[in-house]
Amino acid sequence: MAGGGGGSGWIKLIAGGGIVVVAATVARPWLQGDLVWLCALALGGGGLAVVFGSCEAMIKSVDGVGARLGWNPFVAGTMAGLASNVPELVMLGFVLAAEPRIGFVVTCLTLHVGALVFGLYSGFLPRDVTGHARLPEPLVKVTTDLFAAAAGVFLGTGLIMLLLRVFAAGKHQGAGLGIADLSVLGCALLAVQVVATVELVKRFSGKAAPEPAGPPPSAARPPPSTAAIAGFGAVGLAGSVVGGHAVGDFADILVTGLALRGVPEMVGALLLSVFASSGALAMIVTSHQKKLYDVALASAAGQVSQVPFVVLPVAMLMLAVMAAAGVIPTGASGAVLPIDLETTSVMLLAFPPMLLLNKAVQDDGQVSWVETAAMVCVFAVVLYLLAVHG
Repeated sequence: MAGGGGGSGWIKLIAGGGIVVVAATVARPWLQGDLVWLCALALGGGGLAVVFGSCEAMIKSVDGVGARLGWNPFVAGTMAGLASNVPELVMLGFVLAAEPRIGFVVTCLTLHVGALVFGLYSGFLPRDVTGHARLPEPLVKVTTDLFAAAAGVFLGTGLIMLLLRVFAAGKHQGAGLGIADLSVLGCALLAVQVVATVELVKRFSGKAAPEPAGPPPSAARPPPSTAAIAGFGAVGLAGSVVGGHAVGDFADILVTGLALRGVPEMVGALLLSVFASSGALAMIVTSHQKKLYDVALASAAGQVSQVPFVVLPVAMLMLAVMAAAGVIPTGASGAVLPIDLETTSVMLLAFPPMLLLNKAVQDDGQVSWVETAAMVCVFAVVLYLLAVHG
């Protein structure tokens, strides 16, 4: 299954990170100058540790469900990846409340970081004598459809945003997207993920998904009880609130501090997106070390496909709800999400990675060295352009 498996490391992360967060939160009002940055690092590091532990708790909860329902490794890894989004979404909620526009940009940049991670990880997969790495059937037949759909969504939405801005058109005179726009987009994108998840479980959860060079099967263990599954889920959710709030405070200090020093806004957003992606990165590394390649691939692919159909739509809906409740301000035209160079570029430039991922995976169900090199090149160049010129 996905995640870190047994052990109490996740408990130590939550406890240790929680202590650091409490100490930094108490000390923050009394600090000035460079000491504020030390406080920010403590909030970010401690909050991230709590989020890591929360991810592990959520994964254990979903693993328990998978064990009771008999899911195969790829499906279990995908569902664990979905569960690991909960702490990230809570964290993102606090970032959106503090910096709505930055929060949206960070969300989209997370997809670019995830795409680069997928391309890099494909270079570590076991390969046959021809230099090709086999990919799981669910990834080829379901996830690639999500890649293609995401390409269409990003290209279409990015072009509409560009046209609205250029011609000052629409209800908000091209200033941005309003509550209704974000609500419709968010609900439509979430619906795609619901259908894809149902299709994945229905078609592939009962199929064997052998690892190419996995370890021998361990002795069968009884699945965890329903109470244990619920307990892990509750701990994960509570920890995600604490860690998410701390990382949100860190994001607020970081963005403000970098802006005062003249650092490009996209650089700060990119750093935050790496923080947001770190939970999935930990899952990939842990699974690969255990030679659970299908689980690692599920995490890597899910980090890409779940951003446009889980993280992004939830972010849009949170923006709509917070704007309607008066938590975040709206512009004079009533727009919630401004249309500018940054918000438009992260949408439009998400199209090439999604298109390349669909083509690289779906054509033969394998990844060659040429495809790996092409993915790393394209994804890295896009990230560079966004960070430097976005």
